[in-house]
Parts: sequence; structure tokens; C-alpha cells
Amino acid sequence: MTTQFLRHAALLVTMDGQRREIADGALVIRDNAIAAVGTTQSLAPTWEARADQIVDLQGMVVVPGLVNTHHHLFQTLTRAVPAAQDAKLFDWLVTHYPIWANLTSEAIYVSAFIGLSELLLSGCTSAADHLYLYPNDCTIDDEIRAAQELGIRFHPTRGSMSLGESEGGLPPDSVTEDEAAILKATQEAIERWHEPQRFGMVRVGVAPCSPFSVTPDLMRESAALARSYGVGLHTHLAETLDEEQFCLEQFGLRPADYAESLGWTGDEVWWAHSVHVNPREIALLAQSGTGVAHCPTSNMRLASGIAPVRAMRDAGVKVSLGVDGSASNDGSHLLAEARQALLLQRVLGDPNALSAREALEIATLGGAAVLGRDDVGALAEGMAADLAAFRLDHLDYAGAAPHDPLAALLFCQPRRADLVIVNGKTVVREGQLVRWELATMIERHNRLAAALVAGV
Repeated sequence: MTTQFLRHAALLVTMDGQRREIADGALVIRDNAIAAVGTTQSLAPTWEARADQIVDLQGMVVVPGLVNTHHHLFQTLTRAVPAAQDAKLFDWLVTHYPIWANLTSEAIYVSAFIGLSELLLSGCTSAADHLYLYPNDCTIDDEIRAAQELGIRFHPTRGSMSLGESEGGLPPDSVTEDEAAILKATQEAIERWHEPQRFGMVRVGVAPCSPFSVTPDLMRESAALARSYGVGLHTHLAETLDEEQFCLEQFGLRPADYAESLGWTGDEVWWAHSVHVNPREIALLAQSGTGVAHCPTSNMRLASGIAPVRAMRDAGVKVSLGVDGSASNDGSHLLAEARQALLLQRVLGDPNALSAREALEIATLGGAAVLGRDDVGALAEGMAADLAAFRLDHLDYAGAAPHDPLAALLFCQPRRADLVIVNGKTVVREGQLVRWELATMIERHNRLAAALVAGV
């Protein structure tokens, strides 16, 4: 058993039951779990001499590893495509579908490696992804391989599209799949990769894409499959007014009522976006335990609207953060997303709509709750050893660090994390990935991105 003693943090933000913020904080990691948390003075007599490794955190604020609950990693390849820069969701998708039809196994792996690297460098230690189209030789295995190489805790969701243009859906038939094949591939992914045990590094979910790209039958069958294996259920819902109109015309129901009618509410379910939900639907989310992945930057980029996060939290809804697709956010920085969430709730006129501490809670405990995990999201004894640390002597924090180091992370310009530990292993040190040099992968990624768009 390996023991690490991390000491002298300027501030250790625990997010534990008491929400302790510990000056001159310290924690002990034994293998992949936290064994003790407290002040350096209280822990040093017991642990300093027994530690295999001592890590000094002077001048750093330490937080639980951030949790991302919605992403499309493959979209790192289509950032800032000119034809889609000024489009709303449906037009944005129609522009991208023919490009994504050229994806390959290599493209899925490389794009996942790039996007997950960005997340790690932002302080994110647990990430969900929604891969919903599988042209050519693409499989979900490709992105799982990238996650395992990088050492991030990963929740890949086996997405799907089955309702093509010929049957009234939005995507072209060329990027849809047969529903029996979808269910078979999803079952195989769960059986091969899902790790339900505590501290599991890969947790597979089931994720039909959206009301306008899959049939009601596939939604029902996917829910039954997920529940038979005890895994999570994820989909896009109530993102735009166009989607709302589609649901009213096709099903005679608003998106939230449509989801409820198909069994798509419950503790194991989380919806991405939930921008256009009314008070009754917010109550449904709260009463059913259904989670929400709030994606503020993407919602702003695509002019989708502002999700009512304040009302959701007041009602008791489980709210988390998602950076969403890297072509509708054009970045994968989860700390920046927490800052956006804070600012966007305030923009309507209430400076108390969301505080820095609430934004950080949503990015940590909120994500853990939505993903159904009780082993991440806080720095406390028995929790997974997942954390991020940020140096306070950077220019960006000048003038803020002496006043409120935690708030500095949210109010000031978001930075890379200086240290990131996942499952007890250091994956980022001094703001760089420990095991990987990114220059070659970035070059490879750019070549693939150019070829992908040129192929249309």
C-alpha cells in the first residue's frame, strides 16, 4: 500500500458534509482512496513519517476533482467550422452531419484524447461522453482506450440515432443505425467495459440521442436495457424551442412529458440542457430524482436560451455541469464552464442567483450525484483520491487570492490546474500532462480535422 501525504495547502476545499474549507490543509492518500483530511498540523504527527511520498502544496487552493456530465468528444474535430458559426441547433446539426459521416476509428480515438486532455488540464477528473453516431469503423472502444491511457475516470454513454430524414427525423439516413443493432452494441459495451464497483474507472451508460433522432420504441427499449444492467440513462431534452415544437407536432407532448411517458425519469436518468422547462416540469425533475447536465456555453453559442438553474436548485433538482460538444462550446474547460454558469444565472438581474461556492458545488458534488456516484465530488475519508490544485501566485489571481482563494477560481480568468490526481495517481504536474507530450497528437488531430471537412 502506497501512502502520499499532501500538506500545507493555502486552502483545502473539501465539499464534505460540513463544507469545510481548511487553511494550511492536508490530506492523506492510501493507494486510490483518501485516508485522512485536516490541517497540516493535525495530520503531520501521524502521517509525515509514514508517507512514501510527501507533496507540498504551498500557495495552492485544492478542490475535489471536477465532474463533467455531458460532452461530445468527437466534435473537437469540427470546432469553428465557418458554415456553422452562426447557426441555431437544428441548422448547426444539419451542417455537421455530413462531416461527421466521415468519422473513423482513428478520429474517434484522437479527438477523445484531445478533449479528455483538455478536461484533465482544467481540473476535471471524471467525465461523461455522449457518442451517438458510429459511421465506418467507429466504436465506443476507441474513446475508452483514450480515457484509459490518460487515466481519467470515464463515463462513456453508448449513444444512437435511428430516426432518419426519410422517417421524419432530423439526421440523414446515412448516419443512423438499425435499432436491433444499436441495442446489441449497447449491451456488448456494458458487458465489456462497465465497472460498477466503488472507484470504478469506466461506467457505461445508455444514451439515445434526442427526440428528433430516435423513435419512441428505441427510447423504451433503451430504458429497459439500462435498468436491467443497473446503468445510467442519458439523452438531450428540452434544449431548444425547435425541439419543443417537434415534440408537440409529432407526439402531442412537450419534451419533458414525452420523456416521462417513455420511462425516462428517475434517479438513474439525466437530461442534457433542460433549458425550456416550466415550473411543473421542474417539479417533475425534483420529485423523480432526474438529473440535469447544465451546458451554459453551448446554450449561449447556439442561442438556445438560459436554463433555469436557480429555480431547479431551489426545487431540489440534481444539477451538474457539461461542457457539451466541442463544436458548440469550442472548448473543454470545466472550470470555465462553472464560471459561465455563475455569470449566466446573474445576467437576468439577480446578483445572488448563483454564488461561487454554489457553482463549485455544481461542478463537483452536483456531477457526482447526477452520475450516481457516492465516491467522488468531495475530499473526505473514504472517497476516491481525485483532486485538482491551482497555484494562487498566477497573474490572473493577483488581488483576489488574499481575499477569497476559492472565489478567485470562479470570478477570475479560468486557468489550467497545476496539479491533478485521479484515483491516487498524478496525471497533471506543473500544468502539464505527466505521461504525454501533446504536440504530436495536436498535429495529428489537426490533420484529421482538415481531412474530415475536406471529405464533404
